[in-house]
Amino acid sequence: MTDDDKECVMAIFRLNHAVLYVRDLAESVAFYREVLGFGYTETGDAFRGAAFLRAPGSTNDHDLGLFELGSQAAPSGAGRTTVGLYHLAWEVDTLGDLEDLATTLSEAGALVGASDHGTTKSLYGKDPNGLEFEVVWIIPADLLTDEDKQKAGVGRLDLAAEVAKYGRDARSGVGISRVLG
Repeated sequence: MTDDDKECVMAIFRLNHAVLYVRDLAESVAFYREVLGFGYTETGDAFRGAAFLRAPGSTNDHDLGLFELGSQAAPSGAGRTTVGLYHLAWEVDTLGDLEDLATTLSEAGALVGASDHGTTKSLYGKDPNGLEFEVVWIIPADLLTDEDKQKAGVGRLDLAAEVAKYGRDARSGVGISRVLG
């Protein structure tokens, strides 16, 4: 059997948490709590210079860890001068949640883009440290059309049109990223 004949087996089935280095812990915690709706975990900010946050409805110990470096920390060079993580992507529950978040991110001065990827509708934001993140809503399997599946590239997101098409209460990723039921 050659290497080409071997089946790729991946035991990983989801991302449990992410950890970010930040300049100002209080400012970053406020952003992730007030703008994106994360809450403290039971450990809260019990560790000096660190905070552990959980997404609403999550059963993880924590979904996001923040570690403070201090004001002397230089901006991330990832993607410009160094290798590194481009962004994290979080999925919202409903299309209405994505629409509400677009307003919240815009009001916070944190919305930097919005894209239509065919099967996913995405907002892009930056936290107070300039670290980029994505928030996605995924068309449920039973609502996917051939046109959605065949869209090539990235287009401009017309969020109002998507809400008119699917409704605010359309749940993300049913049958795709979320088990039917």
